[in-house]
Amino acid sequence: MEIFAALATVLTDPVLLGWVFLAAIVGIVVGAIPGLTASAAIAMLLPLTFYMDPLSALAFLYVIGKSGRYGGSIAAILFNTPGTAASAATQIDGYPLARKGMASKAMKVATVSSVIGDFIGEILLIAGIVWIASIALKLGPPELFAVYFAAFVVIGSVIGKSITRGLASAALGVLVNMIGLDPISSTERFTFGVFQLSNGISLVPLMIGVFVLGEVFAQIDARGKPSGMLNTASMDPDRNRLTWADYRPCMPHVIRSSFIGAFIGMLPGLGSAIAAFVAYGEGKRRASNPEGWGRGALEGIAAPEAANNAVSGPSMAPLLTLGIPGSTIGAILIGVFLIHGIQIGPTLFLTNGDLVYALFACGLIGIVMYGLIGYYGAAFVGRFITRIPTSVLYPMIFLTSFVAAYTSRGSLFDIYVMIGAGFLGWGMRKLDFNPAAFVISFVLAGGAEETFRQSLLLSDTGAAIFVTRPVALLFILLGFGALFMRARSLRRQSRATALRDT
Repeated sequence: MEIFAALATVLTDPVLLGWVFLAAIVGIVVGAIPGLTASAAIAMLLPLTFYMDPLSALAFLYVIGKSGRYGGSIAAILFNTPGTAASAATQIDGYPLARKGMASKAMKVATVSSVIGDFIGEILLIAGIVWIASIALKLGPPELFAVYFAAFVVIGSVIGKSITRGLASAALGVLVNMIGLDPISSTERFTFGVFQLSNGISLVPLMIGVFVLGEVFAQIDARGKPSGMLNTASMDPDRNRLTWADYRPCMPHVIRSSFIGAFIGMLPGLGSAIAAFVAYGEGKRRASNPEGWGRGALEGIAAPEAANNAVSGPSMAPLLTLGIPGSTIGAILIGVFLIHGIQIGPTLFLTNGDLVYALFACGLIGIVMYGLIGYYGAAFVGRFITRIPTSVLYPMIFLTSFVAAYTSRGSLFDIYVMIGAGFLGWGMRKLDFNPAAFVISFVLAGGAEETFRQSLLLSDTGAAIFVTRPVALLFILLGFGALFMRARSLRRQSRATALRDT
């Protein structure tokens, strides 16, 4: 099979293994820093990949995404501050265990569960990706636009707390993507007479601004708030050993949550945060001692962590087969493919099949690496982070962002774009708009416009082509169905809150 040949190739390449190992470390450290995310680290390191070969570049950022998802659990358990949105579910039981002096045991459970979930997700991706690609090859422009449309609606309505703000964030991403020259008529759009805007907004400075500078500004804004950091040096080794007897009750939750995470990962826009909370809720519902959840249950750590990391592999399926990123990390990886001249989509497996399977092999090796590093070194990473003053850390990140944005194209204008995007990202966080929906929609907008125009050229009935083609109509209805279900869910939550208050 292709994956075994790819594993053999990767294992005999020491340089590639070195990049994977470095990515595992970087992802864990960045994920464990409160306030930073794997998406921010990948956006900041993206210019570095310009000088790497395609496989090393993709593997480096892909494994950072995997280990960064896991690294968020360290911050959630030790600092009561989720390193990623998904690890907020881990925080519910992880921090109470840490307060009881069992932080190391909690982190070991998180590590083992993340590794199992990630492996299951990656194997499902490898087993099903060719089948998904073969179906994608049969889709024409109308069907592809319908998929884009459904992705916009799902991303805008599901990510975040408000449907209106989510859809507005997605619409803003589409609007910003339209800046530049019209791809058909070559007339200027939204340039306001600024020559530099005629080439459009570059993806790299935009992402660095929204994810990195926006987060730095948010941390500056939140300075002075009390910290929940624990002293990890005082943990009792005897109470922090993880035995099979301790972990055995977690296994049913881990297996079930892994499949939940894998399924959610295949749906564009839902992401690991939703997977983690769905798995946590389902695990608590099925638990033999649900009253213990929220007070330091090991199962309450295992379930969300397995689902969180199981998202990683399957979220690549819509990216590789349709060019539609299922997450912000996927949106950034699109940039890497384009930088190295690789056209993503269903034909990718015909033109660069070896590269794709080698990337999957690097993912499997990366899981093993971050698992070993996390199991034996998570407490050390936590102690290391507590010793870095924020007055040093965030200025370093701030300056590195400027260097990364400038080196992407050697343009001073990109610095201005990054700063503007930084304030935009900070403002979106303050007003509860969604930066992730904005960036993913920005990436999707080009392909959506292209397929929309191709569909109209093919049609004799104008926009009616989208409802007369059964597959296209199905995806459009799925998008509206997801919007309806989300609206109904929010309405139920508001009613439940009102009843509690009365």
